[in-house]
Amino acid sequence: MASQKVLIVDDSKAMRMQVRDMLPKGNFEVLEASDGVEGLEIINQENLSLILVDFFMPRMNGWEVVQKLQDNPKLKTIPVVMMSGRKEDVEQAVPDQFNYFEFVGKPFEQTMLVQAIKSAMVKARIRQQSIPKTGLDANPSVIAPKPATSPPTVSASSNPEIQALQMQLETLRQENIKLRAEVDGLKKQVGQIMTFIRQKLK
Repeated sequence: MASQKVLIVDDSKAMRMQVRDMLPKGNFEVLEASDGVEGLEIINQENLSLILVDFFMPRMNGWEVVQKLQDNPKLKTIPVVMMSGRKEDVEQAVPDQFNYFEFVGKPFEQTMLVQAIKSAMVKARIRQQSIPKTGLDANPSVIAPKPATSPPTVSASSNPEIQALQMQLETLRQENIKLRAEVDGLKKQVGQIMTFIRQKLK
């Protein structure tokens, strides 16, 4: 039986199949929805580990789905990858929400999708850690005054999942550094080519 469930929400069946094929192989079940309304029904029924959602869809778009997640404390910590071929439109519509979900532009390759998933997991973990505790969890001194502050520290340092996410984040940072260097190199080459063309046109 699958230990984790992943939801792909896209109005294109071909896109859903492509994303399904690109997902890393593992012990998880992949669910699909053709629009935001259908996706939200699955989200409310299933215990999901990851949501990949298209931004532009009929009936309910990806941003509306994310808003529903944000309004529900039980759902807001699910990692979200937003997919779209029009990043500029997404940035104009929700410029302040890229810290909530991870974006991947269509068309994309498997490596780009995997990196987006890893980054989305990191962002979700940060959200989870920032949620204020309630009830007895908010006041551990009611049960055990002395170790009230020590359990979070021990848990964070010994939790393998957090350590794995930290390693993934560091890997992403290193990859970003490499990408920036490559981009700088390409910019330099383009500048040289443009200079050469201008000289030829004179």
